[in-house]
Amino acid sequence: MSQSKKPTRLRPFILIFLIAGMLWYLFGSGDWRPINRNAQPRAITARGDLADDEKNTIEIFRESSPSVVFITSIALRRGLFSLNAVETSQGTGSGFIWDTEGRIVTNYHVISDASHIRVTMADQSTHKAVLVGTAPDKDLAVLQVNAPTRVLKPLTIGEAENLLVGQKVFAIGNPFGLDHTITSGIISALGREINAITGRTIRGVIQTDAAINPGNSGGPLLDSAGRLIGINTAIFSPSGAYAGIGFAVPVEEINRVIPQLIKHGRLIKPGIGVTLVDERIAARLGIKGILIADVDKGGPAEQAGLRPTQQYRGEIILGDIITGISGTPVNSFDDISDAFDKYRVGDEIELSFIRNGQTLSARVQLKPVN
Repeated sequence: MSQSKKPTRLRPFILIFLIAGMLWYLFGSGDWRPINRNAQPRAITARGDLADDEKNTIEIFRESSPSVVFITSIALRRGLFSLNAVETSQGTGSGFIWDTEGRIVTNYHVISDASHIRVTMADQSTHKAVLVGTAPDKDLAVLQVNAPTRVLKPLTIGEAENLLVGQKVFAIGNPFGLDHTITSGIISALGREINAITGRTIRGVIQTDAAINPGNSGGPLLDSAGRLIGINTAIFSPSGAYAGIGFAVPVEEINRVIPQLIKHGRLIKPGIGVTLVDERIAARLGIKGILIADVDKGGPAEQAGLRPTQQYRGEIILGDIITGISGTPVNSFDDISDAFDKYRVGDEIELSFIRNGQTLSARVQLKPVN
């Protein structure tokens, strides 16, 4: 019969050794410092003067931000169980003061679906806006507010034709509803193309990496002198947020279109008084150029002797095919619209066209068209 073993006792010197090791680890290493509970705010180091580019940015924001407005488009919706119309926010965007008459410039797509429009000025006063005119093909619109003259500070107009890639630019707007936000960047490229809400191509667009997000649309793009050089119109982003690529319609287009919207409520387009055959149909027929479908009675084209497409005894007789305008080749509706954009009502152009395989030309005076 075996005897039960007594529990082994830890010898005193081993216990002392372990305790000593723990004390050395906690208090003997160089990483430990006793906690001092006395604390005071640290001394402030003088910053010195701001850098010149910082001063420039601050001055641009100080001078230009009062000209930028916050636009809210309001839609009227009827409740599910009520016939009463309820106002709901359709979206927000930006705009800028055009003149001391209270005219506001913005993008057409910012207000296109609005029943009512509200404009919030830099002093946080809110005003009901009246739609003055729109140019959907150019994504431009003009609003009118009845605001005190003291808050109506128009932006200084610049120029975009002599811009250089790499120039510094600034965008002021209301991204995600955060009013009067300034971002900076450079001109990344020039001569880009974007599509308006109508599908028409807008050419000569400025590309920038200044941060432009939803809500910036309609706000100004400024150069380093604080001058208006474009209107922020679109972004390229798979996520819908800033991805380093934004687009602005150049100021020359704004300065050409806005006075017409103020005067007429729409863009007065010069034309020759013709109806054109759909490009897809013309392509299926193997036609290179713009096929005339019909000619307005008494219009410039008829006066110049241009012929429409006709049907005679069941046979279709093709009309004249427009191939050029004053030396500029045209092959699409966009081409011919862009060519006419360079002229005004009353100007005379030289129209090149093909008739029965023969290339001809005619002088045509441009008239206003719808």
